[in-house]
Amino acid sequence: MKRHSVTVIGAGVAGLCCALELAERGARVEVVERGRALGEGSCSWQAGGMLAPWCERATTDAAVATMGAASIEWWSQHFPGLVRNGSLVVVQSRDSADLARFAERTDHFEWIDAERIAALEPDLAGRYRRALFFPDEAHLDPRRALATLVERLAERGVAIRFGVDLLPDAAPGDAVVDCRGFAARDALSDLRGVRGEMVMVRCRDIALARPIRMLHPRIPLYIVPRGDGLFMIGATMIESERRGPVSVRSAVELLNAAYALHPAFGEAEVVELGADLRPAFADNLPQVRREGRVLRANGLFRHGFLLAPALARQVADTLRMETYDADIPERRRA
Repeated sequence: MKRHSVTVIGAGVAGLCCALELAERGARVEVVERGRALGEGSCSWQAGGMLAPWCERATTDAAVATMGAASIEWWSQHFPGLVRNGSLVVVQSRDSADLARFAERTDHFEWIDAERIAALEPDLAGRYRRALFFPDEAHLDPRRALATLVERLAERGVAIRFGVDLLPDAAPGDAVVDCRGFAARDALSDLRGVRGEMVMVRCRDIALARPIRMLHPRIPLYIVPRGDGLFMIGATMIESERRGPVSVRSAVELLNAAYALHPAFGEAEVVELGADLRPAFADNLPQVRREGRVLRANGLFRHGFLLAPALARQVADTLRMETYDADIPERRRA
């Protein structure tokens, strides 16, 4: 790996994780990003930051839980702001059957009663009779995490050039890792965009220690605490490749669901509305595809921060195999 010079295209969570994993293994890495600043035009900037492999298992392939569980430890080693307080899944009483169905499709959880809910989240006391508690899950602030990855790369001498719109075939280096997300559709015809929308609010009348998921008939809601009274509310999952601002319908549904979780959110201040397209393949699982010296790492869908470390390890392992294979003829000649 030490003889490899690698250009990583894209400074979202996939590109930064790949760059750091490669640099830690001894590769000479450069990152180029078409945005003029960190997060500009990146769906990673709008992410929830939940590292919830077992919650996600309820609606996704088992591979998501397997890859995601290992990623929690990766983040704990690379981002000191990781919070490991678990996740809580609740429903309103009329939807209690949905909670049982959710439990049937996953594991690594505890059934808890109203008393335990109140102990974990005092501000939810008396509002829910039963819940699922996933104690091994975690969460992070995506924007702080991205900035920390940039710092980690700088410590290893990895430069990031912003405002550079570079196609993989024209990039320098022994290898190129294409982490352009949905922009890579010019090379990945089966890549699709799944629209996600979120609302950021500030509410000082409620405190939460962990992400809360509320199962809902129309739009499953999650609320992720970011500290200082700030909460991220997400997220829609719309099979649409339309870009543009958050729709009125989505904003109303997200805010109504948050109000249903706790009426204190009715007095919250709306700080930000955001929307972007998540890149996904047909099975909603990430892939690494090799075309000559170009590796295309893509398809993280709604699991960007959860699965990016696993994707990065696969990229680094693939390049290590290529290095070994390239050495075989030289050894024979010697």
